[in-house]
Amino acid sequence: MKNVTITVEDSVLEWARVEAARRGTSVSRMLGDFMAEMQRREDSYERAYLAWRTDERSWKAAPLEKNNSIARTVDSQRAGGQKHLISGAST
Repeated sequence: MKNVTITVEDSVLEWARVEAARRGTSVSRMLGDFMAEMQRREDSYERAYLAWRTDERSWKAAPLEKNNSIARTVDSQRAGGQKHLISGAST
């Protein structure tokens, strides 16, 4: 482990001390955990982005079937007295 010196506004340091105490940890541990989480998120994002760019998918889309739409008849009162066939609509 390495030590790091940082410069922050007094109000930020006061908030960090209160927040660390609330969490039952130290400011140092809280900042270390925060940076480790940022690293994990960045690494995860980078892997996802590279997979997308190189089209390395672990899933395959199901082929679309013909006539795979939902059809229903609209109630005559709702359709102004006329019956209509609406394709692909849902209530």
